[in-house]
Amino acid sequence: MAAVDSLLETTALCKRFGGLHAVKDVDLSLARGEIRAIIGPNGAGKTTLMNMISGRMSPTSGQVRFKGQDITGLKAWGRVFRGIVYTFQVTSIFKNLTCYENVALAAQRRLMGGITKRLVLSERRIADRVRAALLQVGLPAAGDQRADTLPYGHQRLLEVAMALALDPELLILDEPLQGLAQEEISTFCDLLRTISQEVTVLLIEHNVSVVLELAERITVMDNGEIIAEGSPAQIERHEEVQKAYLGK
Repeated sequence: MAAVDSLLETTALCKRFGGLHAVKDVDLSLARGEIRAIIGPNGAGKTTLMNMISGRMSPTSGQVRFKGQDITGLKAWGRVFRGIVYTFQVTSIFKNLTCYENVALAAQRRLMGGITKRLVLSERRIADRVRAALLQVGLPAAGDQRADTLPYGHQRLLEVAMALALDPELLILDEPLQGLAQEEISTFCDLLRTISQEVTVLLIEHNVSVVLELAERITVMDNGEIIAEGSPAQIERHEEVQKAYLGK
C-alpha cells in the first residue's frame, strides 16, 4: 500500500524493446515535496522510466498512478495538465525568441487547458505568470533578451522557468546539471531546494557528489531494476551500489 502522502506511484512498471527488458518490475513511490534522485550506470533504464512516468513512452506492462488516479494510458500533454512536467537532457528552448516569449508560450498553453480553453486570455494574466517564473529562476531582467544570447547556464534556468510556468506538481529533470560550471551548479541546486518547497522534484543526475548533498532520497537502478533506495547516507554505505555504480 502506498504511503498516504504519496504523489506518484508506479507498480510493476516494465518496458521491453524486442528481447531487451529496459525497465523491469519497477515499484516507485514519491512523497509530496521531496527531492528524489535516480542514479545508475548508463543503460540502467533511468530515462526510459522517466519517459513512462511523463507519458512520452507507453509501458509494456504495469501501472502509473498520480494523486491516486491511474494515468497509465494518459498521453504526455494530458499529464502536463495533471501537473507532471518534464525537462529534457538537451536544452529545449526556442532560441530565436526572447526569454519572455519562451515562457509566455508555456504559460499560455497551461492557461488554455481545462475549463479555460474556450476563454480569451488576458495579456496581463500571462505576463504575471511569466514575470513570476523568470523571477523565481533568477532571470527577472532577461525578458527582452533573445534566448540564444544567454550563457548556457542561463538557458538551463530559462528552461526551468518555462516548466514552472506550466504550474507543475511534479517536476522531472533529466541531467539538469550537465554542462554547467561549478558555480552554476551551486546556484541551480539552491533553486531546486526552493522549488521543492512547493513542487516535488524527480531528477536523473550523474554528478553523485551533488546528488548526495541535494536529494532527500535516492533510487539506484541497474539493468532496468531498482537495486537500492534510501537516504544519501544509506546509499553511500550500500555494498551493491558501491559495486555497481560508485566504483568502490
